[in-house]
Amino acid sequence: MAAYMVFTREKTLNQGELDTYMKVVGPTFEGREFTSHTVYGKHETLEGPPVEGVVILSFPTYEAALDWYNSPAYVAAREHRFKGAEYRAVIVQGL
Repeated sequence: MAAYMVFTREKTLNQGELDTYMKVVGPTFEGREFTSHTVYGKHETLEGPPVEGVVILSFPTYEAALDWYNSPAYVAAREHRFKGAEYRAVIVQGL
């Protein structure tokens, strides 16, 4: 059963850290099966506080998604995201 990772950027804190994150995140996916459904595409907040951007990724299983998120490569990369902006990240199992 597929799993979806949804990242919403709520507030940018340091654009330089986000730029670094964008440079280092790509290699964290090497050798992993995943699909990018949207990466900061056009969006409109319909309910709740506005967000600056949305990323939606899918992985073949919930475990595969968590394995990527907790991998040493992504743990190192995401530190730049943590310093660069306030995000909300959610994993949800699909149908």
